[in-house]
Amino acid sequence: MLIALIARDKAGALQTRLDNRSAHLAYIEETGVVAQAGPLLDGDAMTGSLIVLDVDDLAAAQLWADNDPYAKAGLFDSVELIAWKKVVG
Repeated sequence: MLIALIARDKAGALQTRLDNRSAHLAYIEETGVVAQAGPLLDGDAMTGSLIVLDVDDLAAAQLWADNDPYAKAGLFDSVELIAWKKVVG
């Protein structure tokens, strides 16, 4: 099941993102369920994340999201988990 995780950073939280980036990228690598990922941008500024998870169900996606180092560091103002169907690409 593909799940789109759309997270918006708290205002003024760029340093939190930068401080936890290495741990976040390591978590992506070690969990092996991320199909695609990257930051949301406002110009050149990173303002959130879009991550496509390939997991068994929504509960697994929620568990992944809860354990993301960015989430644990309090980076996000909001997080949405939405079932997604790949059509192109």
